[in-house]
Amino acid sequence: MLYFWLIAAAFIFMFISYMSYTDGIKKWGFYYVFVLTSLGMFFIKKWMMKRMEKELRFLEEKNKSKN
Repeated sequence: MLYFWLIAAAFIFMFISYMSYTDGIKKWGFYYVFVLTSLGMFFIKKWMMKRMEKELRFLEEKNKSKN
């Protein structure tokens, strides 16, 4: 799911850029928000995965020290 957001951002960017070129940036410029949203989801997901790995390592070490 992580790379889905990155690929989606790339395809949306290409599509909107093409449509902006053919129809005008005034009509399609707003849709770049969706590119930013997709990129944001990619980076948030990546950050949350790293955070969860750290939490799991911390819990593992905590359980080892208890036993």
